[in-house]
This record gives sequence, C-alpha cells and structure tokens, in this order.
Amino acid sequence: MNRVTLSFDNGPEPEITHAVLDLLDRHGVPASFFVIGQKLDASPDARAAAERAHAAGHWIGNHSYTHATPLGRIDPPEAAAEEILKTQRSLGPLARPDKLFRPFGGGGELGPHLLNAVAAETLKAGGFTCVTWNSVPRDWDDPAGWPARARADCRRLDWALVVLHDIPGACLDELDGFLTWLRQENFEIRQDFPDDCLDLLTGESPNSR
Repeated sequence: MNRVTLSFDNGPEPEITHAVLDLLDRHGVPASFFVIGQKLDASPDARAAAERAHAAGHWIGNHSYTHATPLGRIDPPEAAAEEILKTQRSLGPLARPDKLFRPFGGGGELGPHLLNAVAAETLKAGGFTCVTWNSVPRDWDDPAGWPARARADCRRLDWALVVLHDIPGACLDELDGFLTWLRQENFEIRQDFPDDCLDLLTGESPNSR
C-alpha cells in the first residue's frame, strides 16, 4: 500500500488556512503546516489559524521568517540564521520538540540553493529536523490542474510527501476532491515523513544514527 503525507506551506492565511483545516477535519487527515514567521506575527487572526491547526493535532513547522530568498542565496549569508531563529521564537509553544524546518525551494527544486553554511550550522546546532519533499504539484501555479500531478506522484512513489500551499489561488478549490480520492484509493495517510525527505533529524544526519 502506497503511503502519503500531506504538508502545507506559506501560511498562515486566516481565511484559506481555516478552510483547509475544515476539509482535513472532514476527511480525518492529519497534516503538517510549515509557516512563515512574518505572517504568523502579522495579525492575531493569522496566529489563531496556526493555533487551531496545532490544537487539531497538525504539526507546525518553520518555513523561514520572510520567505523572500532561498537561504542558500541570501545576502548577507549570516541573515540565514535570523530567518530560522526568529520564526522559531515566533512559533513558541506551537513548535514541536523536534523543531521542524522546511527550506524555501524557490519553485520546488532541490539543491544547494536551499541552505548556505550558516543555515546548515544553525539547524544542526539548534537540533532542528530539516524536512524537504518529493512531490510538488505546483498548486500555486496551476490551482485547477495540480491534482493530476499529485495523483501521479502518489501512485508512483512508495511514500509521497506532497507540498501544497494554504494561500489564495492555490490548492483550496480542488483539495476536497483530492482528499476524497486518497480515501477512495485506500492510500495509507501518514503524518510522519519519509526518510529520504529528512536531511537532518534533531540536528543530526539520519544516516549517522
């Protein structure tokens, strides 16, 4: 049986995040939300959306503070540390003990642009778990067509970690149908992450354990 883990990036956006949470609750699907610190701090409504997700049992992770530049390209390089640590401070009690962090991919690509040396050392020293992905169906770019790519990835991969976005003009309109399909096809829906999408596990390389 193929496994699927769902994650949502770039929130909290109160109206969209609450609608996503309604659908996840209706389908009984656990997920993770990787939030932008600046948005979390922007308004009480944004924080309330993240708090609702946390209270419902979804995992809340760090997706940098501004989400302006992949941390492998940020200038000056030292700014990468504050992008990570400022968001972690903003998360406060919403954060998990394993300090989930997802780098900004700049379109979903994996590579050295994700983290510079300062970012990597900050994550290691802070005991963070760095979570990447293996399925990016580009819902922000194609809000009607993303489910076809997501379904293909879920069928192809033994364990798909799907990245969606709880922002306007992204996954929301097609999410109910996609969640229905996952249940109909009897995928094993997980909340944890495949090993090949974990670059760090509480500050250490998973291969070193």
